[in-house]
Amino acid sequence: MFYDSIIIGGGPAGLTAAIYLARARYRVLVIEKEKIGGQITITSEVVNYPGILRTDGNQLTENMRKQAEYFGAEFKIAEVKELDLDGDMKSVITDRGTFQGLGIVLATGASPRRIGFKGEMEFMCRGVAYCATCDGEFFTGKDVFVIGGGFAAAEEAVFLTRYARKVYVCVRSGQFRCAPSAAEEVLSHPDIEVHFHTQIREAGGNGRLEYALLEENGKEWRYEPDDEEGFGIFIFAGYEPSNALFKDKLALTESGHLITDMDQKTSMDGVYGAGDICEKNLRQVVTAVSDGAVAAASLEKYISSQYEKLHLEKQEIKAPAGERTDQGGLTETDQSGGKGREQGREKIRQTAGDQDGRFLSAEVRQQFAAVTERLERNITLEFCLDGSSVSQEAELFGKELAESTPKITCVFKREREESEQTTEYPSIRFCDENGEYLGTAFHGVPGGHEFNSFVIALYNAAGPGQSIDPEELKHIRSFEKERHIQVAVSLSCTMCPELVMAVQRIALETPNVTADIYDMAHFPELREKYQIMSVPCMIIDGKDVYFGKKGIREVMELL
Repeated sequence: MFYDSIIIGGGPAGLTAAIYLARARYRVLVIEKEKIGGQITITSEVVNYPGILRTDGNQLTENMRKQAEYFGAEFKIAEVKELDLDGDMKSVITDRGTFQGLGIVLATGASPRRIGFKGEMEFMCRGVAYCATCDGEFFTGKDVFVIGGGFAAAEEAVFLTRYARKVYVCVRSGQFRCAPSAAEEVLSHPDIEVHFHTQIREAGGNGRLEYALLEENGKEWRYEPDDEEGFGIFIFAGYEPSNALFKDKLALTESGHLITDMDQKTSMDGVYGAGDICEKNLRQVVTAVSDGAVAAASLEKYISSQYEKLHLEKQEIKAPAGERTDQGGLTETDQSGGKGREQGREKIRQTAGDQDGRFLSAEVRQQFAAVTERLERNITLEFCLDGSSVSQEAELFGKELAESTPKITCVFKREREESEQTTEYPSIRFCDENGEYLGTAFHGVPGGHEFNSFVIALYNAAGPGQSIDPEELKHIRSFEKERHIQVAVSLSCTMCPELVMAVQRIALETPNVTADIYDMAHFPELREKYQIMSVPCMIIDGKDVYFGKKGIREVMELL
């Protein structure tokens, strides 16, 4: 659990630092809590990265990850709970163990900023959203407001025209704060109406958004949709630095950004910052990459001095022969096959399919085989199917899984039994080798970002399973209340897998909790029943509704 350097954050800044440090033959661990690649992965087109004419954010950062792994860097998906930065040996406490290193690179990035208008918090996830990739499809055929005048607002406004009936862009100033080419695309789009010198003051309604009050050039006007379908408000007002782990430990600016010197060093020896968490004038991929390179070069010198000071013997790292995986799970990019977000909308074969029409590419099949070889028990997947097209896709998916390993048996059922009248089809139920239900099911086909969650569920169900805090495991297994959890997801959402993996792990560890996961694209009745306009959404016992990503501990507290 000891490394020369630990990088917290798997975006372009953290990945670049990993490449430089690993290439210098240091032991490097990158810890990321959500998705390797960071915010740039939701960008469908990158055309200003030097030397690359055109790519997307996912592919760009996937290549960075491969480079880092080629040189020997290790990756772990985990949530950092605490940092101990004092002394020569730094400690990083996560939900998957404690790791120590001589130096730290903080590349924690930033999260979407709330703007504070009346009704924003009340209608968050019920009409007010912050991610067009995750939630855009919930507003198909509805009017949508985009609040903001920067690049993100311009790009997402154009993206939302794929779903929305009309997009209204509200810019506080008299012009966009982005490249003229991006602004011109918005201004010339037939389905976008731009309002300059405009701010949102209030949003309200009874259970769902029914009106918005806006101020334009000093005059207030009220928007109400023509029908009862509601509308949406997407906020793109910049980002707040993710500094909760170290805000009381390191020097920050008034805005909460890390203060670093020209070597990217923070106010503490051995701790460096890189990317959007730092105070800087320009926040672009190219500047994040620059920060990561400078931080790594500076940290190399620091680590070398620590080896001399502490009389340590340098441990050589081995250059890997192929790509690595973490805890038997497929790497994050395997969830989406390194494709752009337009293809991320495809519900099935966008996972990692190849050109011969198979669900899994040769690369992912090889990694999946490495996972299944480690399974300690056989497992049965029960496919409950009807005549729908998604059931046909599920059947093809199941047959491909069954062909991949003898440890997975796929059983296909096409007629409902009397005890299953309430089961939503199609359903993939996790059962033991004797066919006994293990308490969790996926409704739909686990493509996109949910493919990795599906693999992790297999790994946890058939052993050895991911590491878990012993106290948390004891708490789960002693849980006595009978609870049913439903989780609504979108296969393109990067925030959904964390909640899915948490509730599935709980359900697999105690017979008193069952968990059903739904791809919202195929279950509109669930969306209407609970007024779901953002994912992930968790419903407990059919009545208590919660939005947003959560870990095991947070879910257990709600249960």
